[in-house]
Amino acid sequence: MKLDRLPFFAAVVETGSFTRAAERMGVTKAVVSAHVARLEEELGTALLLRTTRKVTPTPEGMMLHERCRVILQEAADAEDELSHSRDEPKGLLRITAPLDYGQSVLVPLVARFRAAYPACKVALDLTDQVVDLQTGQWDMSVRLGWLVDSSLKSRRVGAFSQYLVATPALLEALGPIRTPHDLPALPFVANSALREPAVWDFAGAGAEDVRVRFDPVVTMTTTPAVLT
Repeated sequence: MKLDRLPFFAAVVETGSFTRAAERMGVTKAVVSAHVARLEEELGTALLLRTTRKVTPTPEGMMLHERCRVILQEAADAEDELSHSRDEPKGLLRITAPLDYGQSVLVPLVARFRAAYPACKVALDLTDQVVDLQTGQWDMSVRLGWLVDSSLKSRRVGAFSQYLVATPALLEALGPIRTPHDLPALPFVANSALREPAVWDFAGAGAEDVRVRFDPVVTMTTTPAVLT
């Protein structure tokens, strides 16, 4: 027995007519008739007595209607509960994110989230290691960088910019930097969290794009460390 036929059968019993049942369900009379006929075939018994004036349930049909009325009510209650839970989230939200980004951006957002949804709890795991969400230990991951091929769903929530900086003392000691071609001679500190830490592309108005490959003297795993 296919349970999706039960609403059509119940509508016929409760309205006493295939036509009125079709109007209630928002379908054609033929659709209702087909579902009821297939339900009778699947159960191997007649459920309705059909006359030119009205349709009445057989004893078997009355018994099934009492059962399916409970089933349909339970389904409706379950749908209401799910809808309510979507309107008012609750439970544990497990998030993993980079250390520096998590501390500066996500921690304040977690506080706001908890204020908006007090029935929710949050477990925020801050690590610069890329984790595998398919292990089931986290519900979502916030990461900075370029998306790799994945079967996971992703959404862009922001953007970041990269800046090449140096201290005034270093620039004074090394002399003027006129073009990107002068950069590889500088002592370079690389951020290994980037996709290509030692490769930078420069573009200027009216000038050709230049790709510069540095030879890092120091490599670090976090942006704050590189900046320091």
